[in-house]
Amino acid sequence: SYHYLYGINTIIPRYFTVYGPFGRPDMSIFRFIKKIDSEEPITVYGDGKQKRDFTFVEDIAEATVACLNLEGYKILNLGNDSPVELIYVINLIEEVLQKKAKIQWQPRHPADIYATWADISEAKQYIGWSPKVSIEEGIQITVDWFKKNRELLKDIKI
Repeated sequence: SYHYLYGINTIIPRYFTVYGPFGRPDMSIFRFIKKIDSEEPITVYGDGKQKRDFTFVEDIAEATVACLNLEGYKILNLGNDSPVELIYVINLIEEVLQKKAKIQWQPRHPADIYATWADISEAKQYIGWSPKVSIEEGIQITVDWFKKNRELLKDIKI
């Protein structure tokens, strides 16, 4: 409304499951890394085959900065454009940490959606953006960062 009424540029980046170094501790990847590393159980709801469009933080930062030059009104989906199964992500974390996850399986929550996926066609068109970091590379970078910062992260409550 402000754009149409007052000509204010309104660009809304819509992020999809952002992860990476210094990531939010309430997000699944951070929680999984921290718990698997400390050999605590992780909780997985459903069968682990639900898919999420995990997006590496550096890709998100690049896209966000590119949005600063836009004019008008636009909502842009910013995601990896390649959803992966949650159990695959857990397996990647296990591989990099060289530790096995202790999974506590719980029933799927009825409000949980099976998959998220960002249609980034408009982000490609308007800001020339596509994510560059694969989930495999992003997990490696994130786990390496976690290992280097264990002391700093040990008191973070999740």
